[in-house]
Amino acid sequence: QVQLVESGGGLVQAGGSLRLSCAASGRTFSSYAIYFMGWFRQAPRKEREFVAATTRSGGTTYYADSVKGRFTISRDNAKNTVYLQMNGLSPEDTAVYYCAAGAVAGKDQADFGSWGQGTQVTVSS
Repeated sequence: QVQLVESGGGLVQAGGSLRLSCAASGRTFSSYAIYFMGWFRQAPRKEREFVAATTRSGGTTYYADSVKGRFTISRDNAKNTVYLQMNGLSPEDTAVYYCAAGAVAGKDQADFGSWGQGTQVTVSS
């Protein structure tokens, strides 16, 4: 079983930046269960959507079109942590951000077997 704990959310003005962190525990960080790690978000009254993901090596990354060029996902296997650097934030980025981990690469929620509790990101105009 993998436990994921997000941090780094908060309130920021439009145009600002935040860095989210997700710490994994419960299994060896390099295990198959966390081969693929990513971020999803859910805005009020909207479906949860894919944001970004990365493979274990960090060599392959995936982004939603809406965040491409503004967000960067990375991971530090030595620290058991995956990060989401968010720049150029806009009010449309306001959402609860969830960390997720899975054994296979994918952008669907069903591809991820472990989930964190989420961290709120609010961007004011």
